[in-house]
Amino acid sequence: MSINFDRALGVHPQALTLREKRSEILAANLANADTPDYKARDLDFKSVFQQSLADASGDLRRTHQGHMTGPNALLGAELLYRTPYQASLDGNTVETNIEQAKYAENAVQYQASLRFVSDDFAGLVRAIKGE
Repeated sequence: MSINFDRALGVHPQALTLREKRSEILAANLANADTPDYKARDLDFKSVFQQSLADASGDLRRTHQGHMTGPNALLGAELLYRTPYQASLDGNTVETNIEQAKYAENAVQYQASLRFVSDDFAGLVRAIKGE
């Protein structure tokens, strides 16, 4: 009898991958806080996550060879520009306090997903051991 890890772990590995990508985007925003004309970017986690789940479940059909499939669609997520609350004179749209808050929120959500995966693996180990 084999273990189906996709079923056992659910959506959490996909969430981890997406949270990791969002971390990189937010870190790039923070790193470029003083770069003139830099535009802060982010991705809409909810819509990209739903799209990746639909791709993984096969709800969407690939009708053309050039269309992206599940894992590629996740990595090719469309980045959105963040609208600043207060415009900068040098054209930079990074607001450090907003980016830090978004980064911290994403980090907490990443840790939650990581905990879910860890708990899932612990449950699998218990099942294998017969506990």
